[in-house]
Amino acid sequence: MIRFKPSPIKLLLIISLLIAVAGLLLPATSLVPVKAAGSKDWNPNTFWYEPWGASGVHKGVDIFSKKNTDVISPGYGLVLYTGELKLGGKVVISLNSKWRLHYFAHLNRINTSPGALIRAGETIGTVGNSGNAAGKQPHLHYSIITLLPYFWLIDGSTQGWKKMFFLNPLEYF
Repeated sequence: MIRFKPSPIKLLLIISLLIAVAGLLLPATSLVPVKAAGSKDWNPNTFWYEPWGASGVHKGVDIFSKKNTDVISPGYGLVLYTGELKLGGKVVISLNSKWRLHYFAHLNRINTSPGALIRAGETIGTVGNSGNAAGKQPHLHYSIITLLPYFWLIDGSTQGWKKMFFLNPLEYF
């Protein structure tokens, strides 16, 4: 009988590979991250719109709603960060299937914490106008960032090389 006994390093590599592949194979859900929002609540032309303040181009979509409307997770994931950033205000960042980061900004309240496992449809915060959206209409700024570059999305637009990482959220709901 032949016995397979990998070294600890090989075992760690095998487990890491299985986790990486599992992240790619997990099904992605396509929920709009603002409860009860529909296509009338965003402008489809704002992804990669320019000029857009300090960032140059708008690397996400703004979904408008009443202040304190629930912001929900579009899929199953792990919360990596919650806190305040200068531009984004109160933000949540989660890692979901396909090794994609989901960035939720301008929140009024954060209802989750780092390390939390979240499910599709779970409330993670509420719509607000924090950060550089202060004084503006309440909305959620929502971005999807892939950790695996999609080289075929690069184009000649301003900062077009970044499109290999920033995905158009409207293509996912």
